[in-house]
Amino acid sequence: MAPSKNTDREAREARERLRRYNARQAVHTHQSKRRVRDNVFALIGLVVVATLATFTQIYYFSSGPGKPVATPSATATPTPTPTATAGKNIGNVPSPSVAQAKAWTGTLTLNDVKLDITLQGAAAPQAVASFLTDANSHYFDGLLCWRMTNSPGTTTAGFYVLQCGTASATGADPAAYSFGPLENTPVDNIYPAGSIVEARSSGNAYGSGHQFFITYKDTYIPADSAGGYSIFGHIVGGLDQLNSQITSKGIIPPKSGDTTNSKNDGPPVVTTTITSVTIK
Repeated sequence: MAPSKNTDREAREARERLRRYNARQAVHTHQSKRRVRDNVFALIGLVVVATLATFTQIYYFSSGPGKPVATPSATATPTPTPTATAGKNIGNVPSPSVAQAKAWTGTLTLNDVKLDITLQGAAAPQAVASFLTDANSHYFDGLLCWRMTNSPGTTTAGFYVLQCGTASATGADPAAYSFGPLENTPVDNIYPAGSIVEARSSGNAYGSGHQFFITYKDTYIPADSAGGYSIFGHIVGGLDQLNSQITSKGIIPPKSGDTTNSKNDGPPVVTTTITSVTIK
């Protein structure tokens, strides 16, 4: 019996529906695969971009023109002894016993300004022993006070030091000489006006040398990785003359291109020399 026209039509329609279904499935499968592929490519692209951005940033800030510039900070670091070694004295450093654990008095003369001073042999025996030895051998005579700061700061005290004890206008010491440990450092990082303090290399508790500084006003110096700075003496007379005759005259303005000095840190206008040191 021949199939009816209705049966043929239904069969054709069924085949057509199947064809359309298969076509839709093929399109769907293709689109799904394409989305997966596109997502993979997008992810790879993001990784590549992020990696390039990271390396670019590292290069820019570590070796390129965007390398961070160190900003001046309140530090009493000179340029003493580049051979200073942490935990070890360098050179002919006298024994702390030279200080005899007692208070010493004397006169430190800068230009024509006579400063009455005391040294604290009990609180800072190593620093006092070094200073006494240098003074008694006339090591300081004729050396410069080469650096002055006059920054008002943003804390309870500014940064006001006059640094002395070298023949070099750049603060370099002529020979390897350094010692420690740190002694009599202030817990609040405040160095009262008239303090006589050991200068030292940054981050080295055994980086003190021949140089010292005077705080001619109350001064705040933040401790570094090694700690603070050793206060070994005080000015008990003449600080007002020091300020009126030397520090009040200011700092020599830096020359164009000078990256070492600034308007608040550089050589004093009044050339300042250690005329003599006498201790009794």
